[in-house]
Amino acid sequence: MRLYDFAFSSAAYRVRIALNVKGIPFERSVVSLVKDGGQQHNPAYKALNPQALIPSLEDGGHFFTQSLAIIEYLEETHPEPALLPRDPAARARVRAIAYAIACDIHPINNLRVRQYLASDLKADEAQTSTWYAHWIHKGFGALEAMLAQSPETGRYCHGDRVTLADICLVPQMANAYRFKVPVDAFPTLVRIDRDLRALPAFKAASPEAMGDAT
Repeated sequence: MRLYDFAFSSAAYRVRIALNVKGIPFERSVVSLVKDGGQQHNPAYKALNPQALIPSLEDGGHFFTQSLAIIEYLEETHPEPALLPRDPAARARVRAIAYAIACDIHPINNLRVRQYLASDLKADEAQTSTWYAHWIHKGFGALEAMLAQSPETGRYCHGDRVTLADICLVPQMANAYRFKVPVDAFPTLVRIDRDLRALPAFKAASPEAMGDAT
């Protein structure tokens, strides 16, 4: 199994966590989003992934894109430990939390959006930082309410077992810390993130643990 990966891609970070939680060995092929004008734009890589995005996963002659689709593939091919609850209502809740992060917060703040703000719209660093913080605060505010007000929240996003929601939360929290966005207003997110980061599978997947984290 080969993961086309970059240390500071939060979408790839999700897949690394999922692979580690499930104990699936994999090899990394680093595709830097910053070197050489972004190696994801290399024609050889775009032939594999026309979206020119990270991550991609190669397994058994098949090539998969989109982090959540990849994680669901891993869930179906390596069902234990499960990342989604068996109960349909609980499963829907976990997916809602994960999608709130992966579909609503992350895409509007990712690298290509920030590059567009700077290059095409001529936003300066302060304006880009304001944009980034605005969408983090708006998204995290909703997440905090979803988690803090629910009796289904436990040590982690849903109960006391790692789920897809946790796998999405930690990379997004890492982005907030990396871009110096204050998160004190979201104590539930901070607590869950802290406990998750202490787990070996999460530690081993962190950007800082990757050789290309420069």
